[in-house]
Amino acid sequence: MKDKALNDLRLDYYEHLVKECILRYQEELAQEELAQEELAQEELAQEELAQEEHPYCNKNHSWVRDNVYCILCVWGLTLAFRKMSDSEEGKSKAYQLEKAVVKTMRGLLRSMQMQTEKLEQFKRSQNPLDALHAKYSSISGKPVVGDKEWGHLQIDATSIFLLTLSQMISTGIDIIFTLDEVVFIQNMVFYIETAYRTPDYGIWERGDKTNHGLPELNASSIGLAKAALEAINQLDLFGSRGGPASVIHVLPDEAYQCQAILYSMLPRESISKETDAALLTVIGFPAFAVDDPEIIAKTRKTVMEKLEGSYGYKRFLRDGYKTAREDPHRLHYEPWELMAFENIECQWPLFFAFLILDGLFNNRADEVAKYQKMLEDIMLVSEEGIPVVPELYTVPIELVEKEYDRPNSQKRVATGRIPHMWSQSVYILGQLMAEGLISPGELDPLNRRHVTDTKPDIVVQVVVLCEDVHLKNKMLTHGVDLQTVQEVAPIYILHSSVLSKIYSLLGKNKRLGLSGRSSNEIGLLATSRLYMLAGRMLAFIPQVVDAKQFYLGMDVEYLIDDFTTKIDMLRCSWKGIGRPLLIYNLTRKALDNYQSPPKSLMVTIKKLQSGFIGGTRVIFGRLADFQHTSCVTQLSFLKNVDDQSGKYEKAVIDKVISMPPARSSRLSFESHITSRRVTNAFINLGITGIIRRSRSININPDEQPDLLSPLAQRRRNSIKSFAETSVLSLPSKVDLSAFADSSQSVENYGNVFHHLQDEEDISSENNRQTPRHSQQGAIKNLPEDTTDEVQLVEQLKGSRNLMEQADIIHYLFIHKGPYWDTGLEEGNLVPVIDLLKELYDKANSCKQWWLVRHTAGLLKKRIGDLALAVTDLLVRQKQLSVGLPPDNEVIIESPQRPDDLASLIFKACGSDYSVASLTQELLVYLAIYIRTEPRLFEDMLRIRVGLIIQVMVAELSRSLDCSGEEATDSLMNLSPFEMKMLLYHMLSGEEFSVEDDMFPETLGEAILVMRLRKPTLKGITDMAMGGSLHEYRSEDEIVEEIAERQGQWLRRRRLDGSLNRVPVGFYPQVWELLRRCRSLIIKDVKLFGSLTHEMTKQEFKFALQVEVALNSIPQPEYRQLLVEAMLVLSLLVEHDGGRLDLTDMDFEVDKIISEANRIFIRDVGMPGDIVEKTKGAANICIYLYDTAPGGLHGSMTYIVRAVAKTLNLPATSSNANCLIL
Repeated sequence: MKDKALNDLRLDYYEHLVKECILRYQEELAQEELAQEELAQEELAQEELAQEEHPYCNKNHSWVRDNVYCILCVWGLTLAFRKMSDSEEGKSKAYQLEKAVVKTMRGLLRSMQMQTEKLEQFKRSQNPLDALHAKYSSISGKPVVGDKEWGHLQIDATSIFLLTLSQMISTGIDIIFTLDEVVFIQNMVFYIETAYRTPDYGIWERGDKTNHGLPELNASSIGLAKAALEAINQLDLFGSRGGPASVIHVLPDEAYQCQAILYSMLPRESISKETDAALLTVIGFPAFAVDDPEIIAKTRKTVMEKLEGSYGYKRFLRDGYKTAREDPHRLHYEPWELMAFENIECQWPLFFAFLILDGLFNNRADEVAKYQKMLEDIMLVSEEGIPVVPELYTVPIELVEKEYDRPNSQKRVATGRIPHMWSQSVYILGQLMAEGLISPGELDPLNRRHVTDTKPDIVVQVVVLCEDVHLKNKMLTHGVDLQTVQEVAPIYILHSSVLSKIYSLLGKNKRLGLSGRSSNEIGLLATSRLYMLAGRMLAFIPQVVDAKQFYLGMDVEYLIDDFTTKIDMLRCSWKGIGRPLLIYNLTRKALDNYQSPPKSLMVTIKKLQSGFIGGTRVIFGRLADFQHTSCVTQLSFLKNVDDQSGKYEKAVIDKVISMPPARSSRLSFESHITSRRVTNAFINLGITGIIRRSRSININPDEQPDLLSPLAQRRRNSIKSFAETSVLSLPSKVDLSAFADSSQSVENYGNVFHHLQDEEDISSENNRQTPRHSQQGAIKNLPEDTTDEVQLVEQLKGSRNLMEQADIIHYLFIHKGPYWDTGLEEGNLVPVIDLLKELYDKANSCKQWWLVRHTAGLLKKRIGDLALAVTDLLVRQKQLSVGLPPDNEVIIESPQRPDDLASLIFKACGSDYSVASLTQELLVYLAIYIRTEPRLFEDMLRIRVGLIIQVMVAELSRSLDCSGEEATDSLMNLSPFEMKMLLYHMLSGEEFSVEDDMFPETLGEAILVMRLRKPTLKGITDMAMGGSLHEYRSEDEIVEEIAERQGQWLRRRRLDGSLNRVPVGFYPQVWELLRRCRSLIIKDVKLFGSLTHEMTKQEFKFALQVEVALNSIPQPEYRQLLVEAMLVLSLLVEHDGGRLDLTDMDFEVDKIISEANRIFIRDVGMPGDIVEKTKGAANICIYLYDTAPGGLHGSMTYIVRAVAKTLNLPATSSNANCLIL
């Protein structure tokens, strides 16, 4: 009884505290609303909002985020009264408090519902001006500022509303009343599900910390969105009285993508903020969004070390809000003045309150006691004797200079809102939990606090199906018994695009003007479960296998390579009930040239049968065996709320499940046409090779000096093996006439290609055509505008040559448009685009990758994971550019919508549709590698995809000893898997060569084989000294090694420069250099020392500024010499002990390199005529480019001597040896 009485007293105390600090303003606003209604009877009564601050501040503006946090303590007290009080009075108080909670949450919901049009528009545009407003009138619930007058796009605010709504409903509070409200909440889920690629203004409403209205990708917003998506998934908004219509659905891949991006960002908050105290709400209460203990610990440590103070936490470094140095007459800051806020940032007690809650949730009693003591020491007492938490503490103007000298040494004063109701609410919650009046489970009924608990190992279920009996029998002859798609009935096997169509109906409501889910992306987690739809069980094939969307799924080697990645992803990210189910459907196109299953496929199946693949446990079996162990989702949302008859649902089911009928053949197969050469009639039409001429890659190796000696040339042509050999095989230069005489043929593909005649001599792999001019006869390229389209169509009817068909269709598509009727079929329209689609399918079947990429570009096909791939690269502090340099590069600085990205890529690539497709392909590969092997990107800031393509062509040209145009053909005809491997070898920095080779087992086919050398070169980016040649070996061995190495340092610098590599820690070192000098001048770009006042050392924006200067250099090898010079200068200021006064020094890096070049030429005694002949990029001797960085005669040694001369330092010995430590 004594404890119960004490609890009642404490509950009454906190009730009084809540009423005085929180609810009194809700009541005052209710009275104001009544007065407004008397003056304006025509306005409907609005459910008012609880105001987060005193009524005289901001004219009753009410923020969504602040309202949610303020009402949390009222909700907590409601739960405490429910549990602790048995009296009628206690039950009455619990009821009143609950209604206050409902009033606020419904008031926020009502205000947002009034902006349904904006919600609908934002789903399509992702434009900040279309965002839901961040604050509303606390009187009427209407907007209080215009779309352009505030940074309204604050995904964290919408997310905290949905997260809190989910938690409150789970405790039995009824907040949602109608199905219209359910539909609106479902569309709010769509609003936040793309948070991983949506820059917003963040929790502090400022975006970039200069407050210039520039949105950023914020980790705190992404974390809260992830938490909200996970919390509300499968939640019945009507509670225990609901049904299928009131359940919210979230595709699991949306939350996973948020998680992947969040983990890659932490502990960084955004581009302009190294970290942020708001991240405490992501790793702890209320989000609990991170399940990796190491990431949680790293983030906590970073935030505490950089932001903790005696009076609270800084929001972020150089935060000028309400500091003594801030100009109160303007909202924004000038970049140069940010330095003035360093060490005097205001400190917020709010985060002490959050850390108290975090300690209580994690049973860290010492942490709770520590922060309770720190918070109590800085709390104030109101006139009514109530303890209150101020908004923040600032350094008085008279103590600023002392605080600069000794950070955290001066006494601060409370300012801002007192009490700060957000802080007050979190403080009261902590007190209620600390005194045992509520438990962690009551405040977190969805158990999000257990995300870090150890989970059981995931077992992945794998099913492989065959498209028909013929393929099944082929597999059976190799000892693998598989089912066909028909044999798994009554389970329907469908493509992921069907699931996308089904989910597009989710949240659709004509009466409210809501169109439902706009995205057509379906990820792996969504297809790794079974679905029930009107009594039918559906299973879906992963999106990557669907070649209709993009062509990667047509390369069996790529799918097999990607398979292990998919398995590992399921192991790491699966959170559903039951086991994940991965289904692959094999088609005849998976067979090799001998109509047998590829060896790599059989090896993979054997691994699956063993029970383990890539360290993940798997079960390989039949689909029927996995029905009861898989995750099954009910698709119960297809009922039309306006039509309960079931007709709508039946119509939808019939539409999405029914397969389109096979197209009948419209053109007969003309067997009497036997010539497979390009016809003279076609040549005379003047469009031969039009596809090839549409390419914009321009590489001419003849313009680049060859440093190889005759001995090295002979060795390059004769060496056929190295210590290590990769599995990558590439198509070589092959004359078209060789195919014309080939006797091999392909199967008749039936009705798939009914407009285009089959070319009988094309096999899927052995004979990859490249789009070269025919060698027979003279080619007369007539002006294209004189071409007779009717004659072209007639030529197309009789053509069996794939290149001929491709050139004709390309010409018609470009000059007549996609919907021009070719008249191929009497009585029916046959537009060019239909022919183009058939050409794409045919090229896929024949594995003619050059044509696949080109037709995919013409059809504007977009890869499914494009937006995620770009975001994956950007959030890891990489900047992207697409388009071929130097004139067509477009920089991608922030994540964008998938369609916007695709449009940007196609615009940057212009009429080169092959490069547009290849660009998308490479972006996906780069994202895969940055996730799985981030070490490859440690020394890169900007990734220039167009330059990478040019380097690939240059490498093929060098290795094959062919022209740039021929190398381009070879590159475009690589399979996706081969392209991915070529990219990997380039990124790895290892020495490799691509050579012609002959293999008897391929019947004399000429292919290219990539071979890796053992690593012998260590560049400046590796921070290691060049190897010495003075070893105990024979003279011939030494001569051969010298010959072998000639030209390799030049090539290494070109590769590193093209990939924008810099040494690890380079940008912070340049920051320190700029802090000591007045400026660095690179070409015509000047980096001022004042940049260190605007940006911190680790700030991504600073690195971008340096990169902008370096990217003004078009020659990659010259760029790398400049990087070496900047590194030498940085090392100088790092180790000079402050003895050099460089305050007024302007370092002209170009002049330093020129001086180093002059010293090099003088030392080697090069005659004048040779100097002229050996001038390379920027008039620097090509032999200096081909010099190792370290060593007695290393390039950095000459740079050190040039710097010494520039600074008039004491003369040093000419035998100086630069060691790169």
